[in-house]
Amino acid sequence: MSRRRFLVTASSAAAFVALESCSGSGSRRLSAPRPASSTTTTVPRRAGRRPDLTRAAGADLIPQIEHIVVVMQENHSYDSYFGMLGRGDGFHLDAHGMPTASNSDAHGNAVRAFHMANTCQSHALSQNWNSSHIQWNNGKLDGFVRSPSGAAAMGYWDGADIPFYYALARTFPLCDRWFASCLGQTSPNRRFLLCGSALGSINTNITEGDIPAPRNGTIVEALERHDISWRDYNTTFPSLLLFPPVFSKYQDKCPKIGQFFTDAAAGKLPSFCLVEPNNETQTEEDPQDISMGEAFTASVINAVMKSPNWPKTLLVLCYDEHGGYYDHVPPPSATAPDDIKPILKFHPGDHLDGLSSELPGNYARYGFRVPAVVVSPFAKPNYVSHVVHDHTSILSLVEHKWNLPALTDRDGAADNLLDSIDLGSAPAFLAPPTLPKPKNTTGAPICLPGRPGPIPNP
Repeated sequence: MSRRRFLVTASSAAAFVALESCSGSGSRRLSAPRPASSTTTTVPRRAGRRPDLTRAAGADLIPQIEHIVVVMQENHSYDSYFGMLGRGDGFHLDAHGMPTASNSDAHGNAVRAFHMANTCQSHALSQNWNSSHIQWNNGKLDGFVRSPSGAAAMGYWDGADIPFYYALARTFPLCDRWFASCLGQTSPNRRFLLCGSALGSINTNITEGDIPAPRNGTIVEALERHDISWRDYNTTFPSLLLFPPVFSKYQDKCPKIGQFFTDAAAGKLPSFCLVEPNNETQTEEDPQDISMGEAFTASVINAVMKSPNWPKTLLVLCYDEHGGYYDHVPPPSATAPDDIKPILKFHPGDHLDGLSSELPGNYARYGFRVPAVVVSPFAKPNYVSHVVHDHTSILSLVEHKWNLPALTDRDGAADNLLDSIDLGSAPAFLAPPTLPKPKNTTGAPICLPGRPGPIPNP
């Protein structure tokens, strides 16, 4: 079940409730590699523990930052977007400047990383539980092409395709060790974003009636308890629909996207917000034209930088999971969020990729790396963060800002993103930089979704 189908179904439910497996030794990198175990200065906490036990929950510990904005896009690995960036831990390159990364197909034929012919994508890509574990293959990272993604997994884009993203990642702190929260699809990863746990889910199939309510609630409920403003601005469906009772209670705090641009222009952004694109055309999920998503993200970031709220804002751009695309960094082990195990039984609508059952796995490992950039006037110039992050780092940031208890052990252990900003000196980007326009300036697709050109591109 696609995220779009899931959200349509979830909307009805809520209404009812309311109503380097790389080749090429001796090659060069675009940037020096970094170990996945980079250090962090965040003090680990168990679920329920506040960052500062001497202060009350809700106390403002970071007054320089008043607004946290999150834009989570869909379905791209770090290498598929930033492998050719020339900053951070990207592809190995051969003597001709081409990536050496490759994976073998089912017949043993090597498929090298290749530049996509246009900004549209294949329908074939898969990042479900089984596909992700086949691709990971116990850290060998040799199963991308053998998985249902096929050769399309080795496709990538560069600065000519996504010029706004490349300029953003070369200007503001780039996180080259930001991993998805688990080796699964959109819904479990977005549950991690909102409550610090996947709650047993492994895919977007909402017939999983066994999924419990989060034990310590969601981050928006924690904010509500302390009268801290928040919004889930959305174009089609808010991520809060993953928690129908919560959505039903707070539908008025999930306004349509136009309200975001109005609030940004008026200097009335809430303390915390999600800003979400059109699920059919702007999420960058296959088979969409990724230029549409880049244009949406550019409009959001430009609106924030032009807002009267900019001087005290921190915006995070990240992606929910890798979308079936290749990445050369093995996902490291992670703190299990709780004692809830993945629900590894068949459900109607599951895609088992030719297997008879779901592959074994757990939540004590991150998913693949995804693109992530921290945008703020306080951002460190020329900085690449090699600290391990995942989506619960956003929860950790919110918790360290307002001294909120950790929702789970995962967000309690997560780094809080503060390595990417400097609060002790004058903001380097108080006057926001001028970034190039996105590739798409028309608002219409510039290629045919699902028609990516030759795969692989010769």
